This record gives sequence, structure tokens and C-alpha cells, in this order.
Amino acid sequence: MRIKSWRFQGNELSYLKDVLNTGFKAGADGAFTTKLEGLFSKKYHQDYAIAFNSGTTTLHAILLAIGCKLNDEVLVPSLTPLMCGLAIHYTGATPVYVDVDEDTFLMDQSDLESKITKKTKAIMAVHMYGAVCDMKEIMRISKKYKIPVVEDCAQCHLGKGFDGRYAGTYGVAGSWSFENSKQLTCGDGGIVTTNSAKLATSIRKIGGLGFKTLTAKAGRVRTDRDKLQNPNWERFDTIGFNFRMNQMAAAVALAQVERQEYFVNLRQLSGKKYTEALLGSLLLQPQKIIGENSNTFYTFSAKFLSRNGKVSWYEFRKKYIELGGDGIYAASKLLYQEPIFKKLNIGKGKTPKAEKIQKQLMNFTTNQKSIKEIEKQCDILIATRKYFNDFS
Repeated sequence: MRIKSWRFQGNELSYLKDVLNTGFKAGADGAFTTKLEGLFSKKYHQDYAIAFNSGTTTLHAILLAIGCKLNDEVLVPSLTPLMCGLAIHYTGATPVYVDVDEDTFLMDQSDLESKITKKTKAIMAVHMYGAVCDMKEIMRISKKYKIPVVEDCAQCHLGKGFDGRYAGTYGVAGSWSFENSKQLTCGDGGIVTTNSAKLATSIRKIGGLGFKTLTAKAGRVRTDRDKLQNPNWERFDTIGFNFRMNQMAAAVALAQVERQEYFVNLRQLSGKKYTEALLGSLLLQPQKIIGENSNTFYTFSAKFLSRNGKVSWYEFRKKYIELGGDGIYAASKLLYQEPIFKKLNIGKGKTPKAEKIQKQLMNFTTNQKSIKEIEKQCDILIATRKYFNDFS
């Protein structure tokens, strides 16, 4: 069994002890959430960062902050986990499903533009599998129709777009996840960045129960004792949710962000080795990278081509695992294919290319701790190809 603790060999334990020894510091002075937000905003060259308890609540808060409500529409790729659609649904808005490109597996810009209506409130660009969307084209559409872009970077820590900017810094706000499978993790958590003080203040208040003392940078919920203990003191001026990241999670997340490049470099090395292992393959077509964009390989994603039915998706996966490979993960069902969305008839818009691709995708693990482990998986992939005579 693979040892998972290798991911937590930085300052995680030291910071956790500090949280306990200091009695869960809160507020702006010394809180690990504040330290995490400061480091994250610095790394991404953004003015503001706000820590959350998940990458779903981050999206929910951003959409509420930009004014999403009943009768609004938000454009979102259908080939994405349910959380993206849920965040839209939570606001009362309608998810409008956008098709994906057959080679990049990311949002198809032509279909995106064709589905814009007077009701369109936002575009949610999702950087799936660690690959970066065509933000040059998406931002052109955004500017043309004056529609804000929200970037979901849950699977794309440190990915870069066409001009070298980080994914998550093109739109009005970016969202990242620290869920256990992501490049960086604190078990579960999320973070938002933006350059807008107004938007940051709104996002923080929405995620922080609506305390009036919260600001774009932080703000103390527990103000000075005389005010706090005064019966006339008023606390809330916004309807908010309890989406705040706790100090234990923030301590671990901070230590992970400190080593962010190390973790992403490992994933990128894994992606490079998998790509080499598939050279000349007739069965598997790796996810295409757009121009000069980078991929940080949350997974190594490839489209399975069945060679006229001679080899099935299931046969290939079974043999790969028999030879000692990690599991090959399928893509999540499309948003509108999930049972609860079908039952409640949530959202609108068909996406035929995504329906085809969803059944073809194979996602290989990229969370190996060393070049030795990475090469083992790639050797098994090559052996699987040899078994099926998969060479041009």
C-alpha cells in the first residue's frame, strides 16, 4: 500500500501544533487563514485572497457576489463534476450547458458564444484535469458581451495561460480547491482570489456569516471588548453563510502552498512521462494543450479510441490493473446526466460532443511521490499497450 504521508513533510505538523498551543488564533493577528491568504495572493499576483471550507462554497460565494439570482443564466461546461452546476443552482440561477472541444476536453468557445442570451449573468470557465482553457478567446467573448468570467481552478494549481498568467487571474475571480485529491490539500478547503476590493469584501462577507466588520483584506469579527460586550452592538449587515476555513485546515494549506511548485512539478513530470509512454498509440489520444498554455496534470487525461471495437475501454483498464497499474478513472457523468439534475430538470442545453467524450476518457493517476513510482506506472502502461499490440 502506498504511503500517503509523504505529502505532508513540510511545515504541516509544526503549524498544527502552533494552532493548538495558541488556542486556535482567530482574527487578523496571527491567524493561519490570514497567513495563507497573504501567501496565496502574493504567489498569484492578486490583491485579495479569501479562504473557504471547500472549492464548492468558493464558487457559490463568487456567484452570489456578482449578483447571480433566480432567472439568471450561467454558462458552464457540461463535462465537469456536479459541484460546478450545484454552485450555480444554489444561487437560483440556471446552468446553461456548454459543449467541449473534442481534443482539449475543455469549453468549446463557438458553442459558448451561441448560448449567450439576455439572461446570461456569468461564464464559468473550468480548467479540467489541470489543463488551462483558451482564456484569450473566452475573455474576448466576455469583453464583447460584457459578461464576467469566473474561473474554476480546482484541478489547476499553477497552470498558465497563453500570455504566461496564472489560470484564475483572467476573470473577475478565481477559485481553487484543497480537497484531498488535488495538487495541494488540507483534507478539504478552498480559496478565492480577485483584484476587486468591492468583490473581495462581498465574497468575504458572504462566506463569513455577514459580519459587518469583515473587509476585503480580513477584518476582525471579535472587535474590541467594550463594543463586543455592549448590548447595543450590531454585528451583521449582510446575509451570509458559514463557509469559513478553520485554523487547522489553514495551517496545513499554508504549509502546502509553501511547497506548491514542488507538488506541481511532480505532477508535470508525471504528465510528461505518460505522454512519452503513449507515443505512437492507436488506442489513446492525450489531452491536447492549447498553444503555449501549461497543464499541471491533476490527472493525465486521454481519449480512448476503440480501434473499431477490437479493444474495449473496459478490457484496457482491466489489463492495466492486472499488470499492477493504479486504477484508471472515468470522467464524471455530464452535469445534466446526473440523477438528481435529471430528476429536478436542472439546467438546459445539450452537448453532443461531451456526451461522446465522457464515455471515452481515461484518467490516469498523477499523485506519485517519486520518479521511480511515476516510471513504474508508465512502464505498466507500455506493457498494457504491448499486450494489445498498440503501436503504429
